[in-house]
Amino acid sequence: MSTESSTESTGPLEGQQSSYERIRSMTTLEDVLSVATSFEESARNFYTDLIPKISKNFRWLAEELAKEEQGHYELFTALAARDDIQDQIKAEVERPATDGKFAEAVMTPDLGEKPDDQAVLQYAMSREHLAMTHYRSLADSSPAGPFKELFEYLANEEAKHKEELEKLYYETVHSGGV
Repeated sequence: MSTESSTESTGPLEGQQSSYERIRSMTTLEDVLSVATSFEESARNFYTDLIPKISKNFRWLAEELAKEEQGHYELFTALAARDDIQDQIKAEVERPATDGKFAEAVMTPDLGEKPDDQAVLQYAMSREHLAMTHYRSLADSSPAGPFKELFEYLANEEAKHKEELEKLYYETVHSGGV
């Protein structure tokens, strides 16, 4: 019996994906849309609930973030309601490396009854970074059309938000405001 035949049944060669791994690396745009809608909804609710808890100096920020997340939520729900995307919504795209973290971010942290400004800013920056990275990856792997356009738009929006938050964080922390 040759050793060559016994290695044939051991699975894919190094560097090759098994069928199972290829399937696990893919997801449908419908699933992506569902998770993204939940992500934006939970962020909106988190920031809305945070408004009365944070310092008066940063309430405007929580209000603005809640409004932005509501806008993103509305973009996703409007897209899901479109009749002309029913074929596209079943399309498979590569599952982003951030998929697990993105789905977990639907669960928001408890920052307590009186969170400090720095904790709020750190959380908001990390959330914007995650969303930016996730939406950029989805834009890169989505076929041309409304999904790709929306993911590109949101990736760019989240990048702007992150940059604004980083600037505010730097100004706050280095001015002794926290």
